[in-house]
Amino acid sequence: MRRHEYFMLAWAGVLLGVLLLVFESVATFAMAPRAEAPAPAFYRQMLGAFEVTVLWDGTTARQFDLIMSKPAVIRDTYARDHQALPAEMSINTFLINTGSKLVLVDTGGGGYVGPRAGRLLANLRAAGYLPEQVDAILITHMHPDHIGGLMDGERRVFPNAVIHFDRRDLDYWLGPAPEGTPAARQAMFDRARASVGPYSAAGMLRPFLGVTELYPGIRALPAPGHTMGHTAYRIESQGKVLLLWGDIVHSPETQFSDPEISIQFDTSPDVAIETRKKLFAELARSGDLVGSAHITFPGLGHVGTDGKVYNWVPLPYGAL
Repeated sequence: MRRHEYFMLAWAGVLLGVLLLVFESVATFAMAPRAEAPAPAFYRQMLGAFEVTVLWDGTTARQFDLIMSKPAVIRDTYARDHQALPAEMSINTFLINTGSKLVLVDTGGGGYVGPRAGRLLANLRAAGYLPEQVDAILITHMHPDHIGGLMDGERRVFPNAVIHFDRRDLDYWLGPAPEGTPAARQAMFDRARASVGPYSAAGMLRPFLGVTELYPGIRALPAPGHTMGHTAYRIESQGKVLLLWGDIVHSPETQFSDPEISIQFDTSPDVAIETRKKLFAELARSGDLVGSAHITFPGLGHVGTDGKVYNWVPLPYGAL
């Protein structure tokens, strides 16, 4: 074999080896297992001098046409907008760092509301905080998807936090269930006691009644109907306002255009409807920022209107 033929064969062998390595690498990447889990979900927004971090607890599936009024309207609206039922409803919580206090609004569902929820603690840590650092927890109302994250088995998740509730919700949900209460609703009473009882035993409950200034820049505002003690929290710093309104809206696809659509979990649907209409009107006029527990993460935006119907205007997603 001539010398140049030998070198050509040698280079061909090297090239073939490189190609085999490339193809093997591609095949290896193609065969990698799927992650099948979302990335940590938190979102930060400055509000004056306050830092607001939205912490995603996950989602829970809701068959809205079966649990809300006007089911035909709901089915038609979701079909028109190319959305399926049941729909995944986001569960958002809000962490306020005032500079002197770390205040958490609601705690998500813990292990109570299905396998896609219960991510609050992982996302709190991903956001750079520990549960031991939380000074106070403000509860909008005592449904399981808002208080379920208070406990992990027999352990208080937030050992140093005082818990603020409206007195009416505290008395109702920690009292005996009304006679004839369905089993599913009875379970909500049991979960409320299991979630709140250890904090009560530790002397960490701080009930309030009506409009109350809880901390500088943080005020509780009654927003009854969903529960009679349902509360919104007004956060204000340097003239900037954020209203955390809890469960005023469950289905933004339908309830902005028709605020009279109620959900079966409302203690008083008529009162809930009137509260929703009042807040929509006030917020469309003021332009204040809204944080919603159940609008798709991060649940921050404004109430808009064309003068006839209301709509949701999401806050543009951006970085600090």
